[in-house]
Amino acid sequence: GYRPGSLSVSRTGVFVGVSTSDYKDLSQLAGASVQFGGDSAFHYMIANRLSYLLDLRGPSEPVDTACSSSLVALHRAVGALASGDCEIALVGGVNVIASPINSVRAYDNGILSSDGRCKTFDQSADGYGRGEGVAVLMLKPLRNAQADRDHIYGLVRASAENHGGRAASHSAPNPLAQQQLIIDAYRTADVDIRTVGYIEAHGTGTVLGDPIEFNALKAAFGELYRQQGVEAPAQPHCMLGSVKSNIGHLEAAAGVAGVIKVLMMMRHGRSPGNPLLTSPYR
Repeated sequence: GYRPGSLSVSRTGVFVGVSTSDYKDLSQLAGASVQFGGDSAFHYMIANRLSYLLDLRGPSEPVDTACSSSLVALHRAVGALASGDCEIALVGGVNVIASPINSVRAYDNGILSSDGRCKTFDQSADGYGRGEGVAVLMLKPLRNAQADRDHIYGLVRASAENHGGRAASHSAPNPLAQQQLIIDAYRTADVDIRTVGYIEAHGTGTVLGDPIEFNALKAAFGELYRQQGVEAPAQPHCMLGSVKSNIGHLEAAAGVAGVIKVLMMMRHGRSPGNPLLTSPYR
């Protein structure tokens, strides 16, 4: 609800997840000269141009960590707010499919689904369907948002980041690293694991990734029950889903799209569900 001009000269940071360069690819396919587009061919311009346009004086950074880009951007923004590097943060991700190059590469690598859909956590999962979009959040320290009478949709209790290190391949998830990341985040947030009602998973719908993530979450919850000295509830208490089943895999923007889904679930008290789930993993 803010007028863009009201943020001028403020210490507002911009953190944008981006991992593709389709416009640059199209320019090269068209035989454009090296000078075509100037600086606009580089990722830093996505964040920097917005800071320039709105006259924002906080950090201005692109983040490229593939599919986790916008979530790592969120992690960076939380750190910048905590350290005082900025007082407001615009955090988001963008994915535009304008060139066939990345789709062809994904197909050649065998990671695209046969029907273009993400069948997350279903036994019929055979790959992911690419999606495009842009999503942005505005972050503030809670006390500032309350003082400014902002609409507050959610609170970031903690964030965490790691890498899988040496796994089966450069693109294969590491279940132990995933498990540790969940444990670190909940330990920092100081949340009773029995009160967790929903996990928005990565859930691409791949034969390799989904079972690993599913089992890593089970192992992480088991370890958190043990560390917190509590018994696992007799009845299931945590739903599991992924926005990719609804809108496809937005790649660099997938994480922030998932965050917005969770915020809307909390606001409306409803889950959009998993429309393609027929035979779930056990």
